[in-house]
Parts: sequence; C-alpha cells; structure tokens
Amino acid sequence: MLSKIIIYKLFNEFDYEIELKGRLTYIHSQNGIGKSTVMRMVSNVLNGNLEEVRTVPFERMDLMFDGGTNIIVENNNQELNILAQRSEVEEEIGLADLRGIMKCLYIGPDRAYSEDGEGHVIPSLMVYMRELSENIQKAIADSALSPAQDSGAEISDAELDSLFRDLEAKIDFIKGAGFGPQIPAGYRFPPSRYEISQYRADYRKLALSLKQYVDKYYGFAESLIVYRDIVNNIYVNKTVTINEKGFFEARMDRTGTIVPLSKFSSGEKQILIMFYLLLFRAGPGYLAIIDEPEVSLHVSWQQQLGKIFADITRVRNLQMIVATHAPSVIHDDWDLAVELRAKE
Repeated sequence: MLSKIIIYKLFNEFDYEIELKGRLTYIHSQNGIGKSTVMRMVSNVLNGNLEEVRTVPFERMDLMFDGGTNIIVENNNQELNILAQRSEVEEEIGLADLRGIMKCLYIGPDRAYSEDGEGHVIPSLMVYMRELSENIQKAIADSALSPAQDSGAEISDAELDSLFRDLEAKIDFIKGAGFGPQIPAGYRFPPSRYEISQYRADYRKLALSLKQYVDKYYGFAESLIVYRDIVNNIYVNKTVTINEKGFFEARMDRTGTIVPLSKFSSGEKQILIMFYLLLFRAGPGYLAIIDEPEVSLHVSWQQQLGKIFADITRVRNLQMIVATHAPSVIHDDWDLAVELRAKE
C-alpha cells in the first residue's frame, strides 16, 4: 500500500507531507492550496501519464510504499526524472515498471461527463450504464457450460461432494445477479453421493465445468449485487433492479412507476457513477482516489459514504484516498483524516 506522499515546492510555494492511514484516508483542506492537484499527480504518476505531471510547477514528489519501495519524481524545468528507491539504492525506472507498482483509479469531481472517442462531451452515466448492461447481457447469454481442462488430480467422492455443495452456494449467489449456468440435461445438481459414485467421470467433468463458470462470473455477480444494494440503501422512495434483458430499471416504491435514469436527480446520478467506477473499474490491490465525493449529495447521503467506502476497501482489498471539503463525508472518522497544510 501507499503509505506516504511528500511533495516539495508545489506551485513553487507549498511543501506537503501526507501520512496515509492505511486502507482509507480522508484528506481535507482549504480551497486553493493544491489538494486536487496532488491527487491528480499521484494518479498520473502511477498510471504513467507523465505529460500531465510535467506541466505542474513542483520540484519533487516522493511516493513511499509499504515494503520499502519509494518512487521519486524530480522536475527540472519540465524535464522529469523518475527513480525507484529500494534499500537506499536509486535507479531509473521505465514506464512499464512504473505502471506495474500500483494500479490507480482517479474519480474526479467532474465525473458526470466524459469524452467519447471523437472528443465529444457526453453524460458519463449513459456510457457506464450501457457498458454495464452489455456485460450483463453477455453473462445472460453465456449460460451454456464449456468443457474444462482436467489436471487429472486425484479427488475422492467426499471431496467431489463437498465441491458440489460449494458450487451450489456460489451459483445460487450468482443467480441473484440475474444470470447463471444451464445444467446439461440428464444431470442432477447437486448430485447425491450415490450418483457421484455411480457416474463419477461424468460428474467430475460437470464439477470442473461449473467451477470454470464460477471462476469467470462470481466476481462480476458480486460487484453487481453489491452495487445494487448500495444504491438501494441510499436512494429514497425508489428501488433499482435489473430486468430480464439486463438493463437497470428504477421504480417508485409506492406506485411502481418506472423512472428513466435520465430523469434521476443529479445526486442520484452521482451515486450511480461513483460506485460504478469503484466496483467495476477498481480491482484488488488498486489505489482508488475519489476527489469531492460530496458533489450534489444531500448531507444525509454524505454521512453514509464513509461506512460504504470502508466496506469496499475491506471486501475488495483496495486502498482509498478521499479528498473532500465536507466534514459530513468524514463524519465520525476523524481519526482517518489528514488536513493538508503547508510545512512550516
């Protein structure tokens, strides 16, 4: 994990040393002293977007990681020198190695809009919901099991039975996301111990094919279910579901009236966008940086974010930095907060 960020002479004026708090850190400050700039710099360095870093006035930035690896970025009149420091030994590092140190997702305050491939500005929600629906539709269509490679490893009847019970639980969970595998005709799932012993070779192949399916789709189903639950726990008076065609659908709780996503409030759209990016774009081991998550959100919604962020960092095994101006986002987690102040 990233443990410390040090920057010297940002805008030729500010020196900062930011000690991170583990998996989740809140950074707050007054306006105009470089909080968002520092966040973008961290993201751009880790993603190898050095042209974006080059134009920022600063002398040096150090990114310090658990395990003793440090990345040093030196800026000499917009000529960058990137060094990796391990055991006090410094050496230049190439872009590929730099990008391999820690993957980073930056979610900026202007997240409501994106550029398409032709430079047009379009609503981000359209892009993300289309992408999500396409992936759900692919999962729905991909219900037929494929033969899986068999290593030939010995497995007892009891172990095969245990594997089927585990697969049953995981497949039931996947079905909660609206899709699942089609069990071939002539097979019972899960099979009895007698069926396993009598038709061992056939059920071994079935178990391997089901495991292959679960390995492919369990993570996606988990993200989808968590996403839906987060949204519905925050929203008031409406519930979001996934229809049989794989599209997100929102209905008013009392009347059942369908509400198009385009008619959602700006705050509701922000929730969909922010958690889509966190759950479907950031994987295990990532650093996710969220700048101003409070945009368009009512105070009561802002106060719910911290617990959700903490749960995501734990369940998804990622690190998160939340840059905010809103005390209500930090809420009861001031022990995880760092105020950005220039060093004396």
